Amino acid sequence: MPFPRASQALSRFTVLDLTRVRAGPTCVRQLADWGANVIKIDALLEDAGAEQLGGPRHGSDFQNLHRNKRAMTLNLKDPRGLDVFKRLVSKADVVVENFRPDVKAKLGIDYESLRQINPRIVYGSISGFGQDGPYHKRPGFDQIAQGMGGLMSITGAPGGGPMRVGIPVADLAAGLFCAMGILTALLEREVSGEGQWVQTSLLQAQIFMLDFQAARWLMEKDVARQAGNNHPTSIPTGVFKTSDGYINIATTGGRIWERFAHTVGAPELIANPDYATAPARSKNRDALNAEIDKLTQKKSTETWVREFNAAGVPCGPIYSIDQMFEDAQVRHLGIAQHVPNEENRHIRLVGQPVTLSRTPSSMAARPPEFGEQTEQVLAEFGFNADEVAQLRQAKVV
Repeated sequence: MPFPRASQALSRFTVLDLTRVRAGPTCVRQLADWGANVIKIDALLEDAGAEQLGGPRHGSDFQNLHRNKRAMTLNLKDPRGLDVFKRLVSKADVVVENFRPDVKAKLGIDYESLRQINPRIVYGSISGFGQDGPYHKRPGFDQIAQGMGGLMSITGAPGGGPMRVGIPVADLAAGLFCAMGILTALLEREVSGEGQWVQTSLLQAQIFMLDFQAARWLMEKDVARQAGNNHPTSIPTGVFKTSDGYINIATTGGRIWERFAHTVGAPELIANPDYATAPARSKNRDALNAEIDKLTQKKSTETWVREFNAAGVPCGPIYSIDQMFEDAQVRHLGIAQHVPNEENRHIRLVGQPVTLSRTPSSMAARPPEFGEQTEQVLAEFGFNADEVAQLRQAKVV
């Protein structure tokens, strides 16, 4: 039975997925959502807590990370299981793993071992701190990377102590960067004919995400600090009270600042020397924000959003997640998508945020059950029925 592909964009590539938890599955989800033939390796005899780390199989987290994939079981600690895996590698294009760096070498599935079997293999690795160096054996988690990567020092209100970001940004960024690296290596392979080892870590990804604040230190030795809801450089930009809630307003540049002042009914702010220039507004941000708060509390969020947008002042409401999914533009974009399944289960997930005109991504298949397509996958890789039966009997698959 043919497996439904989420897209035709990457349909010529086969990916062996050894990942678990979040960063690794995030990487492979990108490949699956664009149509790669992704085979999730469900490890037999894994540690008791391993499945819990990824959440219940029918839970929202697991379903979100593993749609558009198939799954087979395999015991990589058994030499016969390792032989099976190597047969898969000989025909695959990509292997992705997020073991601690020493684990894959002990299992004999590291890049150097697998490239001897298939020189064209592209091998993606995600770790906490890198594949070598003084911290390479440490276990890595998102919040640890947020702290060591500088993010928690610039998040939250000034003087409020370090604050983690509300999403697992280091995990997600590492997964996305690894997927980008794999796609880059596949493109390069079309020229050289050879695969390569793609490496990233939560720490590297988090540091890269600091972007202009990291550049300010490297170029100017300026250490960014916590700014709360204020933008670090564009003032006034931040959260302001309304009569029924809050609103985000972004007054970047002098012209927008003038439009803003006129829209809130306070043109005198423009000529005030304390606010007349960007450096002055930055220096006096607390006083300016207090004045703006008094003005914005006179009307509702909905009214201000309408008036500011009409005046060309960037702004927006601050939604809870349920409110966000009910927004007219979000509904129009269709990013919340139903995942088809024969069991008539309610599976509704966030789709890809990128649209391709000829080969779009779709929710083509629900996440697989544990080892659901083992026989199907092995048959596609050339295992006959007797071989599969023997592997079943030996509890290798």
